[in-house]
Amino acid sequence: MAVEFKDYYATLGVPRTATEEELKKAFRNLARRYHPDVAKDKKGAEDKFKEINEAYEVLSHPENRKKYDTLGADWKQGAGSQPPPGGRNRRGPQPGGGPEFEFGGTGFSDFFEQFFSRGGQGAGGFATERGPGHGFAQRGHDVEGDLAVSLEEVLSGTIRSVSLRSTDPATGGPVTQTFKVRIPVGVQDGQRIRVAGKGGAGTGGAAAGDLILGVRYSAHPEFRARAADLLSDLEIAPWEAVLGTTLAVPTLEGSVTLRVPAGTQDGSQLRVRKQGLPTGGEGRGDLYVTLAVKLPVTVTDEERALWEALAKGSTFDPRAA
Repeated sequence: MAVEFKDYYATLGVPRTATEEELKKAFRNLARRYHPDVAKDKKGAEDKFKEINEAYEVLSHPENRKKYDTLGADWKQGAGSQPPPGGRNRRGPQPGGGPEFEFGGTGFSDFFEQFFSRGGQGAGGFATERGPGHGFAQRGHDVEGDLAVSLEEVLSGTIRSVSLRSTDPATGGPVTQTFKVRIPVGVQDGQRIRVAGKGGAGTGGAAAGDLILGVRYSAHPEFRARAADLLSDLEIAPWEAVLGTTLAVPTLEGSVTLRVPAGTQDGSQLRVRKQGLPTGGEGRGDLYVTLAVKLPVTVTDEERALWEALAKGSTFDPRAA
């Protein structure tokens, strides 16, 4: 099955020399623009949002980025779908000559599944037993892939429609199975969801293998997950840090009011209870907001005069012991 090369740098609109910070900035800008909750064209935005997430998922991890960078030239020259050095062809034929598989509805492209999937296809599934007529029966292969899950889906749970495409070994024609996968509330990053009997077909009357989907949290423009807690960053003005203030901060369910105490230091972390991810039952993790005091790059003449007056009249000395 042909696999289309994905230009992740073009997707994020950054050069191949982009720094980690440039990648993060490009992702956040695009993700905020195409997030399905705010975009007018929901369907188009959803597809674009998935592409942006996939590109950032690869390029934000040094090992995956290095692996990806080894692919570009060969693919552009039409070298085919050979895996990079040290990589593994996750779309190759199954052990024992079984069919190849491709996914739909997982949130990742076939290109990603082939080269950057945490799992692999054709895992396990070699239990052999005597079948009817005393012939050997072989259980079908388990098929593994990744499932991109948004933080909003982790919070609320959802049902995802997933398709599995393969080639019928008998006829050579395409075969597509579509089924529903339940993503439970509080599903964890790295958790494996098993769908019984949806893997490779068994032989000699043996059972089919299973479909095993490894959960991968999608990157979010506002939050990072740490177990059940969420982390976010918030820039504040110098006077807000000195004098204190109240600000609206985003959560997965809207926004809440956060009180910034007077004398807050750059890098301080404030905790918003019960605004994280589910922990099981009715428990919730917390949201931790890291504050960054943002200084103005340019100032007006009036503002400069105020800063100069503050400098003359203040007794504060940051270098004092």
